[in-house]
Amino acid sequence: MTKTVERPPAVRVRPVKAPSPAGGRRRRRLTDHLRAYGFLLGGLICFALFSWYPAIRAVVIAFQKYTPGSDPEWVGTANFTRVWQDPEFAAAWRNTLTFTLLALLIGFAIPFVLALVLNELRHAKAFFRVVVYLPVMIPPVVSALLWKWFYDPGAGLANEALRLLHLPTSNWSNGADTALVSLVIVATWANMGGTVLIYLAALQSIPGELYEAAELDGANLLQRVRHVTVPQTRFVILMLMLLQIIATMQVFTEPFVITGGGPENATVTVLYLIYKYAFLYNDFGGACALSVMLFALLGAFSAVYLRLTRSGEEAA
Repeated sequence: MTKTVERPPAVRVRPVKAPSPAGGRRRRRLTDHLRAYGFLLGGLICFALFSWYPAIRAVVIAFQKYTPGSDPEWVGTANFTRVWQDPEFAAAWRNTLTFTLLALLIGFAIPFVLALVLNELRHAKAFFRVVVYLPVMIPPVVSALLWKWFYDPGAGLANEALRLLHLPTSNWSNGADTALVSLVIVATWANMGGTVLIYLAALQSIPGELYEAAELDGANLLQRVRHVTVPQTRFVILMLMLLQIIATMQVFTEPFVITGGGPENATVTVLYLIYKYAFLYNDFGGACALSVMLFALLGAFSAVYLRLTRSGEEAA
């Protein structure tokens, strides 16, 4: 008798669908972004509370009649009109633009020349770099107070040095004709250290073969600077120029500490006028209106800076 062997029923196995590579990458990217923003959350909250919210609030107050302790009242563009008609408004913008122009003529050329000199030194490079950068490490108010004593028309060090050289003395920051130039010298001395180091980094990135070829062609020092150094660093020069315009149009510490906006409103700048509207006139609407005007102008320069920076990165 033959024994029949029964076969087990066939088991149907469903194919497992492999996960989509695109979906996995998308989930990993989302996880990475969430983790990154989690680490940035503290900084974002600080920026929102102490930077973005005050900026938005200032724009709102610019269209209000706002006095602490009372309800704000919407006045439209009345604050802008009142500020525009203020005689100090024209003086403040004139002084700010003049300060910016003088800072470009004086404070933009000196750091570049110093960087060229430091780049050519063969000994004590580190020492002179520290000496040039040292003013940046001094607090701005302390630096301004030192220069206020230096400019004192009576016993100030500047006039004492002129007397020793038998040269005529100057009123410096106390003279209407010399006050603004005196403040430009202070700002240049206090802030040029960082600019010099940036120029040094740009100069040291220039290939030495270009200078060797220029020397073989008989180029002197000025010709090498004109035809090799400046073209190779033109992008850095342009970036620092825009940054300096943005920074010098916000000058406040020097006129506030050294001259108090005087003499005869010769050193009243836009930022100092904003301070006067807010804390001396108690007119927060006018102060915010001035701030919005300055913000619009600096925003245009910042947009140009970002556009050029992006173009430079793409070219690199």
